[in-house]
Amino acid sequence: MSGPVTTEDTPASPDGAAGVEGAVVELGLGRLTQVGSLPVRRVLPQRPRRTVGAWCFCDHVGPVVGERAGAFGIGPHPHMGLQTVTWLVSGELVHLDSLGSEQQIEPGQLNLMTAGYGVAHAEEDPGRSAELHAVQLWVAQPEATRNGAPGFEHHATLPRLELDGAEATLLVGDFGGLVSPARRDTEHVGVELVLRPPGTTLPLRRDYEHALVVLEGSLRVGDTVVEPGVLAYLGTGREECRLEARAPARALLLGGVPFPEHVLMWWNFVARTTEEVSEARRQWTAADERFGAVRSQLERIQVGPSPWE
Repeated sequence: MSGPVTTEDTPASPDGAAGVEGAVVELGLGRLTQVGSLPVRRVLPQRPRRTVGAWCFCDHVGPVVGERAGAFGIGPHPHMGLQTVTWLVSGELVHLDSLGSEQQIEPGQLNLMTAGYGVAHAEEDPGRSAELHAVQLWVAQPEATRNGAPGFEHHATLPRLELDGAEATLLVGDFGGLVSPARRDTEHVGVELVLRPPGTTLPLRRDYEHALVVLEGSLRVGDTVVEPGVLAYLGTGREECRLEARAPARALLLGGVPFPEHVLMWWNFVARTTEEVSEARRQWTAADERFGAVRSQLERIQVGPSPWE
């Protein structure tokens, strides 16, 4: 379900994130786009906000009903310099990659693929569920690991925390005294929140910046109403944040230490320079062994030259 990032999302040049000092509630309207047959709300990256911690991409898919069995698949495509984090609210998918992984994912489970220097994957729809509601996230890898070996992990169960007014499922990082088993290369956190009225108060880390992505219903942060289709950036320096819910709601909390490195995002790549991206695109087009091959029934995805080529 991942990508592609275009110059509509971020400029075609490396730059830093738009950091904000202190607590804020800043709404950024997402962009409606298409990934394969899927209409998605892309809430990250945005201009000028490229990252929240190391989180650099968030596509909210659905809920959408397929017109036919197998309608939700995305064919083989490459990645580098990032981790993909796949989270389902409803439906099911099968992950296939050039490492030989084949893994079905269902709601409440986590797939995390580390691209490193290069990997390819596909998401196939087994055709047993008519509805898909999902989130595809990317995490930018730091310099220390972005050229390392690729990897894949599946977590069938994750830590859960009962809060006053919400249930929290910890995807990545640490939250409320719990630690996720999922790999992370930077200090960042991802939590799914299922809220009930009147809402809850989240414990946060002051050194993190945070953002909310509402998946179902609506929430109020102070005087600001947050609904699906926007990124609600909460800034830094918070020890807690009160979320008001007048009806049941579901959201993602994303956070982390502000990413210190300048990144360039284009198509399915996270890099530092245009030269790196151009070379990766040429290698994928030439079926170079860098990205390997995916044993998928879906068509391999290609892309034309980048804006600077």
